Amino acid sequence: MVIDFNTMEDAAFPNFKGGEKELQAKMFWDGTNRIMRGMLIPGASIGEHLHDTNSEILFVIKGEGTVIDDGTAHPVREGQCVYCPKGHSHSLINSGNEDLIFYAAVPNQ
Repeated sequence: MVIDFNTMEDAAFPNFKGGEKELQAKMFWDGTNRIMRGMLIPGASIGEHLHDTNSEILFVIKGEGTVIDDGTAHPVREGQCVYCPKGHSHSLINSGNEDLIFYAAVPNQ
């Protein structure tokens, strides 16, 4: 299956998962798994949340930010991957000066 984010419209998710500002995202969801291309402007964030029934794999495509992984902050930048296994929590913050663009896959387990 090919998922073409170029043909999808952006959706705005204000204060996503309790975060700051908004997440702009193009999302594919098949009823079980979610795959998305997301963008956070400087100062925007995805709030800390628990992955109790799934995991998340996030690939940073552009920009830099901070991941809060089970309460511990880690810097992330273009070319890096973040993995949040089932049973763990995380957050993503655009702490840089340019848009933070990423792809994420959230497979249910």
